[in-house]
Amino acid sequence: MHPTSRRQVLKFLASTPMLPLGALSTSAFLSGCATTNVSANAAATPSVGSVTSVAFTGMAAPTLEHPAAMAKTSVTSSIQLAYSDGTSQSHPLVHRSLFSTGDLVSDGHGGMVVAGGYFDIVNRPIIDKSMPGKERQFFSDCPDGTSLLQLPNPKVSGIQGKAVFSVVQFEYVTRDLNNVDFYGKLPSPIAVLTLDQDQATGQLNLVKYHNVDTSVVNGLWITCASSLSPWNTHLSSEEYEPDAFAIGKDERFKAFSQNLFGDASVANPYHYGHVPEVTVNPDGTASIVKHYCMGRISRELVEMMPDQRTALMGDDYTNGGLFMFVADKAAHLSAGTLYAAKWTQTSGQGAGSATLAWVKLGHASSAEIERLANTLKPTDIMEVKTNDPQDASFRKIYYSGKPNWVKLKPGMDKAAAFLETHRYAALKGASLAFTKMEGLCVNVRDKVAYVAMSYIQSSMLDGSTDIKVQGPRAGAVYAMNLRSTQKDLSGNAINSEWVALDMTAPAALVGVDLATPDGLGNLAHADKIANPDNVKFSEKMRTLFIGEDSGMHVNNFIWAYNVDTQALSRIQSCPAGAESTGLQIVDNLNGWSYIMSNFQHPGDWDKKLHAKVQATLDPLVRANFKDRYGAAVGYLSLEKTAIRLG
Repeated sequence: MHPTSRRQVLKFLASTPMLPLGALSTSAFLSGCATTNVSANAAATPSVGSVTSVAFTGMAAPTLEHPAAMAKTSVTSSIQLAYSDGTSQSHPLVHRSLFSTGDLVSDGHGGMVVAGGYFDIVNRPIIDKSMPGKERQFFSDCPDGTSLLQLPNPKVSGIQGKAVFSVVQFEYVTRDLNNVDFYGKLPSPIAVLTLDQDQATGQLNLVKYHNVDTSVVNGLWITCASSLSPWNTHLSSEEYEPDAFAIGKDERFKAFSQNLFGDASVANPYHYGHVPEVTVNPDGTASIVKHYCMGRISRELVEMMPDQRTALMGDDYTNGGLFMFVADKAAHLSAGTLYAAKWTQTSGQGAGSATLAWVKLGHASSAEIERLANTLKPTDIMEVKTNDPQDASFRKIYYSGKPNWVKLKPGMDKAAAFLETHRYAALKGASLAFTKMEGLCVNVRDKVAYVAMSYIQSSMLDGSTDIKVQGPRAGAVYAMNLRSTQKDLSGNAINSEWVALDMTAPAALVGVDLATPDGLGNLAHADKIANPDNVKFSEKMRTLFIGEDSGMHVNNFIWAYNVDTQALSRIQSCPAGAESTGLQIVDNLNGWSYIMSNFQHPGDWDKKLHAKVQATLDPLVRANFKDRYGAAVGYLSLEKTAIRLG
């Protein structure tokens, strides 16, 4: 989700005992088709036994021999279910779309709304006037974080099966009708979908689309990935927080303010870069709050641990950090303690490895930090120079890939910790050297968290701070062991049983750079992950799912990695130029299971990466996705039913 290249749940259910997958064939994990054909109705009438293990038969990457497959969401993979009675079944997977952005969908009250449409601070549609005579409401081509959930007593009319809900956020608009870059210039919309879940098949159908009123939180800034909290709320994100010290020169932020408030000078940078939390109501509407006490960073998402207090947070930045927040009270993010990780390298080979310690940045409530955000200017908090002032009272740090010289104002530690978190964490000795740290998820049974490093480059390679590894540029997914009874670097106990101790990348989850592009133009090995972004874990399937945001694969993929067998399977290919987003795994929703899967910005061509395919694929992508202005929200399913894990 890189602002220049554009390529780039925890709803814990008690897991049932799983049998090893060794009994299932894994020899075809990268083959192009399923090993067993079954009837389309097999999932509705499965084997008598309960599901004991799950595996995936992978698919081949699409090629120009079948260009149509490269220009759409392509799925030729299968899911294999083994049962306690000794039987097994294999089912081909398909992708089902709930809607495409730009579609007219029902508001549930007899009217129609534009899916992914943009609204200003008083909820008026924001109109694209760049092409006279073709004016229309802006709508996003970038659906992202998704939370499928259910409520105990929904109150929505028009439901034939059971009402379930999905919160979907939209990251940005790639361009206007005049083809002018529009990244970050509009306030990000967020919507609640009311879905009718067919109880015979598990399939989902959209019956109501509700745009959430975000005016109470000053609108939203570049909402990226998300997670479902253990208490059933949607935890959103605001990525690439605006630099308050450079705001006068930030034309993008001025345009954002103009489009949101009607005035380029109104928006306050300290109101953005926080954690919005959406609570869905039984009627399919929602309320939203912003938590100011979790650090103002380029947050990809928040992943809550089962204690409902500890949050790990990825930071999609150059000179980014790994952050942790421990709430004072379970299921309440309104106050707590913020930490940043210190990397002590144990190996610099490949993606590298390290032990982790934690630097306490401070404790605060959201209310007190919001008050500071409302009243303080950046120069009230610290002085920042971009050239060496030759003054020993300033300390050199690295911020967003460049050196800064910083001096903290007296009494401003708390304000700095929560409003200038990147700079303050570097001042306090945390390792602000990660590059494009994106999705996070947790494997509860094994007490392991996974974090995607989309690109390993620049500040992770040059040794300018604590990290000096080799790469690859294609990135890696790191595993982190989580433990209790840990202390911070000042010797104080950390009140959590879910503290990360170390980081290392499993061999199968490290990308492979190519010295020269392959015949299709891939810059990274097509049968390995490249530039991982979304990561989600299924306790029931014992599987880590990985969605790519790659500037190195011609098509981005979704992979399934079984943590017991280490088998890696490609299960979906996104349209060329599109990024895999909205990944969420729901193990059990009224007896059905879902792999939620969106994509964004189809046909976002890179001159180098797509040179061999663009001429062929561009007209196909335009025909499929509203001239490249549309993108789909959906999920992986069987042909006639949803997945049933039992």
